[in-house]
Amino acid sequence: MVEDPQSTLEIQRAEKPEFLTKTRFDEFDLPTSVVNGLRDAGFIYCTPIQARTLPVSLPGGDVAGQAQTGTGKTAAFLVTLLTRLLALPEKNPRLPSALIVTPTRELARQIYEEAEILARHTDLTMAQVVGGVDYLKQANTLRQGVDIIICTPGRIIDYYKQGIFKTEGIKALVIDEADRLLDLGFAQDMRFILRKLPNYEKRQSMLFSATLSYRVMELTYEFMNLPEFIAVTPETVTVEGIDQSLYHVGSDKKVSLLLGLLNREDWSRMLIFVNTKVGVERLTHQLKGNGWPAEGITGDLPQPKRFRLMEQFKKGQIKILLATDVASRGIHVEDISHVINYDLPQDSENYIHRIGRTARAGKTGRALSLACERYVFHLEPVEKMLGYKIPVVWPGDDWFVEDRSKPLAPKRRPQPKRATQRRARGAENKRRNHRKPRMKPKSSHFPGAFFGFGPEPQPEPQPEPQPEPQPESPKKRNQTSRRKKRPSPGGPATEPKKE
Repeated sequence: MVEDPQSTLEIQRAEKPEFLTKTRFDEFDLPTSVVNGLRDAGFIYCTPIQARTLPVSLPGGDVAGQAQTGTGKTAAFLVTLLTRLLALPEKNPRLPSALIVTPTRELARQIYEEAEILARHTDLTMAQVVGGVDYLKQANTLRQGVDIIICTPGRIIDYYKQGIFKTEGIKALVIDEADRLLDLGFAQDMRFILRKLPNYEKRQSMLFSATLSYRVMELTYEFMNLPEFIAVTPETVTVEGIDQSLYHVGSDKKVSLLLGLLNREDWSRMLIFVNTKVGVERLTHQLKGNGWPAEGITGDLPQPKRFRLMEQFKKGQIKILLATDVASRGIHVEDISHVINYDLPQDSENYIHRIGRTARAGKTGRALSLACERYVFHLEPVEKMLGYKIPVVWPGDDWFVEDRSKPLAPKRRPQPKRATQRRARGAENKRRNHRKPRMKPKSSHFPGAFFGFGPEPQPEPQPEPQPEPQPESPKKRNQTSRRKKRPSPGGPATEPKKE
């Protein structure tokens, strides 16, 4: 039911973004509280994925949707969940009724914030259950009871094994970014969760993924009830409206070219992707050293700091944010004007996820990619997936700006206290003193003796047993003492003594 964007512009309103359809949310049989929440969020017309999902999901059917980030799939499944939960005749307030599983904490937070807006006029409660946050606080929230849980796999499994998370009351399940969940190694965790939920005939299931790979399809066939497959092609949604450019540059000139692009481009908010955590830290240091206010976000950053940086980036307090692919699907900001692939992604699908951060909500944006000798080999799979060549721009000599940052000092490992060092040194010396020298066993093997090329091993000689000396009797000892010495032959004869 995707309508022609041009006709939509002419018939409905001139300022409506081109990627929206003619379908309005109020055309569906939605509760008044949900319609008011959509109006607060500014949602009047449906996106293509929303217009095709809601007619299937609202009556209770299972959905497997293929859609990129920024297409409005979050609102599609949230509207379905809210409508379904509000229509339940009765529910246990101590048991959750809906479960939303996401691959990253950033994406869970984004869904939670959007759900708070849409459910503002309802009495439904929700909780965010992710790692890196106070464990006891989240556990107490689950014990008190919530209607909707938005979680990552690891933490919710932990609460299930502790008996805190109960699955008996789950009436609806949403798996968002299913392909990313599998890429991050959550396949076994997802199967564990799905096996603990009520049977798929007793719940509604919705799955959304950027790509419906064989692994994702296997989950749908095994744990969903004959889902309706809905696909929105990425070329007509995500890539459209993005001006892409490719720069071939050596690794030693990438920083200089990036500094030049920062000076030449007319940007308002920029997102830079780097393949490694070390690369994010190094490039952030170099940009700060050249006077550009930049911050980096990586997977091992403490969760409170990650949330703080994300909020500052959304509010415009941070203009340049550097990230790895771990955070690529958790960054949902509508006003990103430029996305720069400082390193070409090793997975071609991540290219779409990266550049999808810009040109959101029908706006335009620019995506610039730097291809160096190390990552240029990943360019061919990206262009094969896109179906066309990315336009190449050859920078002039005046585009390169000298890097004036100082070298990044290596991080020092924390040294133990002196008392700890002294105790450890004393224990080591004690072990060394009590250590007995090892005697090397004498080898009795001769190389080649088995094949007849060497001397046969000779058995070691055994010492002969010595007879034990017999004790002399006293009578024999007296005879021996009275025995006279015989003269030696040829010696002087001794005369007997005269009596």
